[in-house]
Amino acid sequence: MDGACCTASSPTSSPEIPKRQPEKPYRGIRMRKWGKWVAEIREPNKRSRIWLGSYSSPVAAARAYDTALFHLRGPSARLNFPEFVSKDAADGLSAAAIRKKATEVGARVDAMQTGSGRASEKPDLNEFPCPETSEEN
Repeated sequence: MDGACCTASSPTSSPEIPKRQPEKPYRGIRMRKWGKWVAEIREPNKRSRIWLGSYSSPVAAARAYDTALFHLRGPSARLNFPEFVSKDAADGLSAAAIRKKATEVGARVDAMQTGSGRASEKPDLNEFPCPETSEEN
């Protein structure tokens, strides 16, 4: 009878509730408490950060992060989506210019993801309609 109490498997009366751990599927992004995904990146050799925006989908936030990272670090950067980054990096961009480029990409991807409803297809995220020509009114 020694050790009999330890060998018997008895179901627990109250199941453990796991703590909510938000999934972090990509580098450089995080999820806010209310469900929005945000991206920011630290400037090289500085303590300051460049705010890249708030997005509905993690993919849009990750694409904004990739754009900024590529412009800061160049082609050797470890990107979330290396196949989608435009290879026309301009050297010496300011933080404001990097923020602008990254938020444009993130906003376009976010609009594609939330507006299209085609979650099963894998769209080519490099082909975006030009904002000036997409207005039909």
